[in-house]
Amino acid sequence: MERFQNTGQPDWDWWSKLWPTPGATLRELGVKSGESVAEVGCGSGYFALPAARIADPEPVYAIDLDGSLLDELDDLAEQKDIENVVPTHGDARNLTGVLPDSVSTLVVANTFHGVDDQLGLVEQAFQVLEPGGSLIIVNWHDRPRETTTVGTEPRGPPTKLRMTPRETEDAVLPAAAFTLDRQVELPPYHYALVFER
Repeated sequence: MERFQNTGQPDWDWWSKLWPTPGATLRELGVKSGESVAEVGCGSGYFALPAARIADPEPVYAIDLDGSLLDELDDLAEQKDIENVVPTHGDARNLTGVLPDSVSTLVVANTFHGVDDQLGLVEQAFQVLEPGGSLIIVNWHDRPRETTTVGTEPRGPPTKLRMTPRETEDAVLPAAAFTLDRQVELPPYHYALVFER
């Protein structure tokens, strides 16, 4: 099992410069109290941990291939007294085999651009979401990488891997019976598309 292309885990310091309030961002995208969540490519939990606070007492399945990042997430959850985050080692290309139950919301943040089989991931997402559930895809805008700086350094995936909102929509809608609910701008460099099952 290999990680998706160009989806390494950056440190929390520069994520916080892009999303100083990740919980507020998740609420804006539709993560709700009392509804289960899964996050694909969770890393050490920058979104999974605040999602767990929102979803409590429902589980948040934090999925990643990197066991060391999941260990870090587990330690952080313990430090923050968060008991409903479930570090889940597994491949997002097999969500039906990884998740023990269906979920209300599936978050794919900063990884969709690197997925080698986007069609397969979307099909899997559809199968693991409850009827009426949401697929949230957060992507970097299709801008030259040298223009998306954090601090003084260019950040994000290579320019050639970035996807416009239309390209993301076109990757999702033919793959499964989702409908596009809305697009949310996430300045300075991101957008999210929220799809309903």
